[in-house]
Amino acid sequence: MDAPLHAEPLDVPAELALVAIDMEKYSQIPEAKMAATRCDVDDIVANVLAECHLPAPQDFPGGYKDSGDGAILLFPPSVLARLVDPLLGRLNAALVRYERQRLASSPHLRLRASVHVGPLSLPHHRGTAINETARLLDSQATRQALSAAKDSGAFLAAALSEVVFQRTVHAGRTPDLSPHHFLETVARVSDKPGFEQPCRIHVPGLTGPAVRPYLTDAASPASAPSPTAQPSHAPTAPVADSGGTFQFHGRVSDPTIANRIENLRIDRRQR
Repeated sequence: MDAPLHAEPLDVPAELALVAIDMEKYSQIPEAKMAATRCDVDDIVANVLAECHLPAPQDFPGGYKDSGDGAILLFPPSVLARLVDPLLGRLNAALVRYERQRLASSPHLRLRASVHVGPLSLPHHRGTAINETARLLDSQATRQALSAAKDSGAFLAAALSEVVFQRTVHAGRTPDLSPHHFLETVARVSDKPGFEQPCRIHVPGLTGPAVRPYLTDAASPASAPSPTAQPSHAPTAPVADSGGTFQFHGRVSDPTIANRIENLRIDRRQR
């Protein structure tokens, strides 16, 4: 057996898969109910991870980072596809079941999530991968997608980094999810002007086009030109040898313009 390589300061850390979750309006929950609500979320996530045959992040050194109203979970990169499918769909289904069973006095549980992959130093979580995961989670696109979730009866909106999408969905490793279930957009964070990253938005139960109206930065779909639009190679209005052609998109009321048009008509008839 070969001895392990000696780690140098500039060596690239091992790659990890990251999932971040965040509860909507957690700060608005009465303080007396915060702990119980957070426990409910932790239980839901733990049960869904077990259903998906995913390892518990808490069992992995440095694999769980609490963020107060959510958490960042770390996994081996080999399970990246399962963090997209079936995890996202089953997490939403568990939140739907919770909603049906919760007491009226208990708060709604709606989550934002992000999935990313990249090198990360443990146990102190040093690396840009964890920062990018958090910013995907906080992006305007993910927050706006949660409105689409609300209107459709879902309780989860997720953002995948482009590299995650390419390695999982595009590569055909998500049996129940195709590219049509994702919306291509750009992740931006209002208080992080230097951050801008392509991503894919997913709301369980919706296609990408169904989410599009809720996002301000969604990529426009390829489509045919509008019937009223003129292509760039369209010829200009024909010009006769005896004068020009005028087009007005409305009634002409200015007397100066109207009189000039009348004079043109008179002069043309007199020729």
